[in-house]
Amino acid sequence: MAKKKKSAAKDRIQDVESALSKTEQFIEENQKILTTVVLAIVVVVIGYLAFKRFIVAPSEEEAHSQMFVAEQYFERDSFDLALYGDGNYLGFLDIIEEYKITKSANLAHYYAGISYLKSGEYELAIDYLKKFNSDDLMMSPIALGAIGDAFLELEEPEEAISYYNKAANLVDNEFVSPIYHMKAGMVYEELGNYKKALEVYNIIQEKYPDSSEGRSIEKYISRAKLELD
Repeated sequence: MAKKKKSAAKDRIQDVESALSKTEQFIEENQKILTTVVLAIVVVVIGYLAFKRFIVAPSEEEAHSQMFVAEQYFERDSFDLALYGDGNYLGFLDIIEEYKITKSANLAHYYAGISYLKSGEYELAIDYLKKFNSDDLMMSPIALGAIGDAFLELEEPEEAISYYNKAANLVDNEFVSPIYHMKAGMVYEELGNYKKALEVYNIIQEKYPDSSEGRSIEKYISRAKLELD
């Protein structure tokens, strides 16, 4: 039995040595290729870091300073100046075009979309808001809800409901979710779909009773039930 164990151990050692030998042989035969691959990876990593440091970071800082003025115009409801600039500072559209690789350009899509919505340019509002990408728990559902508002203004209620539902369900947020559930419910009522309206009103009552919508939801529930009777 001891001889068998000793023989098995010897065989394993020989297998390991054989594998190491093959690995060494592979490295020797492909040394130039492996060296080239390693160098290529190093160049890509260095290039990416340099791009982030010397191109993206300065662009981000510059775009942020331009955005500050455009945001001030936006807050004052001066949407034309916010969108197109004032001659000294860029508007959101210029920031999107000139600083495409920055986070500011992405945020500018949101502001541009809301600006167009407030200005009655609903199709443009939809285009820009759809290009906004964020995981922010407030801005993301608001952007989706704003797309719903634009579709409603364009007399496309089914599309509006779709985006209101997306906005309401994107995050479980007691500040924005009941707002968009309510909007969806009211459009359902306008379409005569009282069953779906009642469903979303019940969600508000059950999940968000302390919200502004929740405190007044009983009358909407009663109205929808009355229409179903």
